[in-house]
Amino acid sequence: MSVGSTNKSGSLGWRLRAAREMAFVGREEELAVFGAALRGDGRGVLYVHGPGGIGKSALLRRFAHEAAVAGRPATLVDGSTLEPSPAASEAEPVLRDADAVLLIDGVERIQGLEGWLRERFLPRAPMGALVVIAGRNPPDLRWRADPGWAGTLEVLPLRGLRAGDARALLDFSGVPAESCAPLLAFAGGHPLALLLGAAVAAKDGGRWSPSQDMVATLLDQLVGEPPTAAHRHALEICAHAYATTEDLLRAASPEDAGTLFRWLRRLPFVESGGRGLFPHDVVREALETDLRWRDPEGYAAMHGRVHAHLAEKVRTANDAEVPGAVAALFYLHRDREAPAGFHGRHDEDGFQEEPLREDDLGTLLRVATAAEGTEGAAATDGAASAACAAFWAERRPEAFRLYRRAATGEPVAFSAWLRLADLAEEELTADPIVAMAWAHARATTPLRAGEHLAVARLWAPPRYRGDSPLMDLIQWRAIGDCLRSERMAWSYIEIRHPNHAWMERLPRYGMRDISARPADDAYGLFVHDWRAVPARAWLERMNRPLVAGPAGGPSAATAELAVLSQEKFTEAVRKALRRLSRPDALAASPLTRTRLIAERDGRNPATALGDLLRQAIDDLRADPRSVKSHRALSVTFLHGAPTQELAAERLGLPFTTYRRHLTAGIERVCADLWHRELYGTGAPTAPRST
Repeated sequence: MSVGSTNKSGSLGWRLRAAREMAFVGREEELAVFGAALRGDGRGVLYVHGPGGIGKSALLRRFAHEAAVAGRPATLVDGSTLEPSPAASEAEPVLRDADAVLLIDGVERIQGLEGWLRERFLPRAPMGALVVIAGRNPPDLRWRADPGWAGTLEVLPLRGLRAGDARALLDFSGVPAESCAPLLAFAGGHPLALLLGAAVAAKDGGRWSPSQDMVATLLDQLVGEPPTAAHRHALEICAHAYATTEDLLRAASPEDAGTLFRWLRRLPFVESGGRGLFPHDVVREALETDLRWRDPEGYAAMHGRVHAHLAEKVRTANDAEVPGAVAALFYLHRDREAPAGFHGRHDEDGFQEEPLREDDLGTLLRVATAAEGTEGAAATDGAASAACAAFWAERRPEAFRLYRRAATGEPVAFSAWLRLADLAEEELTADPIVAMAWAHARATTPLRAGEHLAVARLWAPPRYRGDSPLMDLIQWRAIGDCLRSERMAWSYIEIRHPNHAWMERLPRYGMRDISARPADDAYGLFVHDWRAVPARAWLERMNRPLVAGPAGGPSAATAELAVLSQEKFTEAVRKALRRLSRPDALAASPLTRTRLIAERDGRNPATALGDLLRQAIDDLRADPRSVKSHRALSVTFLHGAPTQELAAERLGLPFTTYRRHLTAGIERVCADLWHRELYGTGAPTAPRST
């Protein structure tokens, strides 16, 4: 179509063009490149590519308008109507006129068209002519591999509109103010999604949410129909996870992960990054919204598989990969209230984390001092903060991490993860935060043998506190340390000047503020008992609203556990052995709320406790030194001897000998079960004294 052929102001075509020009926003960079090419200062062939609905056609129409204003004849051609042959009459004007501008839209619609343009048609164009090609896919690599095209072709990847331009488009479309934020959150800068949503929002008013008709239209336009159900499932996984790798597909889908990954990689709305593949935001949101509505059970099952895979990644990642692994896991909860300010951002590349080196000590002191301020009382606090940082850096340098701006290398913050099993008086005096944590643990449920607590300390300037990418990175590290720690009883996370969102969010996930809350709200100290709610249960509690909805009840794995001292634990085991034949009595045992039983998720707690005690007795047979104890326990508790005297008689033993064997057996069972309570049910039995 020759632009300018229907310029009469009374025609429908003129009115359509005028409306489109008024609605056009943004694209300054692309217009600048085209303007330079029009003036002869740029390349002769421009190749615009981007996914469906991103605005390629609108941009080409704008290019045509700019060409007409510059006095150059422009022809806009639909690629689906352009035959790759010498008789391509619509494109011929560019071959006869050095001032002509040819704009070809939808080049991917005709197989072989791109190669024909490159090899046969464009080389015939006169110098000075300008050609713009637009399609969903990037240009074939043969364009760039050919030295002849290197100085002639310029590639323009077209992405979403900037935030300000997207908002301007909504304002032009008459979207009510209260609908702008949810619409922008869903559509991002995707023009088609913005315009479809704007049409609904401007008509209906009120707070906007995507309708299923709109989602279906977007999926038809942006994604189309995947080849098979397996391909659709791979797309849904890619939309749900922050970044998709082949091993994630393998864990979440039974199909050929390699083939599906290669297919995803070639899609025009899927990009590759350092962590894997990720779709454009609007495609992600449309696929997520559609699956949740269309197949809630399938969505929950897919989420469960992805969540399990990423949780395992957190546990097994090497130390440097921990923040990214935690971020990927928490990205699954981007639409929910996630702990510690996780809002689905995954932009920690703006900052770098590294271990503390000896020559970083001076920087640490400067940052710690500046974190509190340099005037009046703040200066005093800054000196105290620096002294505290220096104290721990000297004693536990391995606990510290330094955070730098990735672009400049500027050091901006430090954190410390202090693992403490015992404290000297000077350590309590040097750090009031640690002293408060230590006093709380001792007054609540003290550390048991082999356990420790951890205190997370942070030194960062005020501008980085609160909701910021740096704080996200530091929190990912702290949460990773919590989820990966062995034998950690308590964690304490210090947060300077916590805002209202923090105060509301953290308690929902078992992190209570125990600080004195001084008048100036200087800090919060958020505590969690990892014995009462271990890492697995903590993750399941977070996960439950996403997969089950608000009505989902707690499972055995997510119920809060009892934290017993060794004395009370031993007493409970002795009592449970005496009640082994009475399931109703076992149900009242505090042992049913311990880690021992929680790790047998899905079973009735009383039944699980009875089976555990019977197995503990039976395990003694494997040790030749415990055979006599095994016999005494079996007759007394498994075979229901009414009295101990009758049990001794059945064993043919003097009563005192029987009692000695029975006592030794009970002590052995108590020791074995206590060892498993502390170290997990997969741990070997407690070591024997000889």
